[in-house]
Amino acid sequence: MSEIVYLRMKKHVELTYLKQLTLKDIANVSTTSPLKTELEQTPVYRVTKKDQNVVIVDSFLVIDHLNNDYRDLEFQLVGPTHTVIRIQQHKKSPNILIVAIVWLLLFIGTAMTIMNFHYDVSMQEVQQKLHYLLTGEQNQYPLWIQIPYSFGLGIGMLLFFNHWFRKRFNEEPSPLEVEIFNYQQNLDQYLSYYENKLNDTSHFD
Repeated sequence: MSEIVYLRMKKHVELTYLKQLTLKDIANVSTTSPLKTELEQTPVYRVTKKDQNVVIVDSFLVIDHLNNDYRDLEFQLVGPTHTVIRIQQHKKSPNILIVAIVWLLLFIGTAMTIMNFHYDVSMQEVQQKLHYLLTGEQNQYPLWIQIPYSFGLGIGMLLFFNHWFRKRFNEEPSPLEVEIFNYQQNLDQYLSYYENKLNDTSHFD
């Protein structure tokens, strides 16, 4: 009776240089077979310049390749059906000037958005009426309401995004992180559909 080998493809692999990928680079292996170490070191794909910056390694081709080399083992797939390999051969350090310009544009844009929203909903008039209801006096600038409101607005945004620079307040993801995750999922689905060269075995040994 053949021994069972369970394979779980890794969703993402990032490379900074061209290399020959082994099974352990793109998948997690679980088996009681003494051949586990040899299996993990098995070459399955050679990344070359023509791959550019994204490669999709399909589990079907991996298992087909392994079946040819290990006929006494039974391979079963668990989890994802492919691995997305991103190749970044040259990592550029961030340009401080560009970062500062982007930060300034975002700051001005956010400030304009908040001010326009407050103007649209007549926030100043609301605060003036609130001051009149609580004190019975007319005041064009009820600072005792406006100042705490301004601090509360900033603190509320920090709590909403769940970050203070790199510090996280709790383990719950922020709405921005959820949106980035959904975008990444959609991008991976797109790549798996259009970049999956299922019939191209030229790089398989």
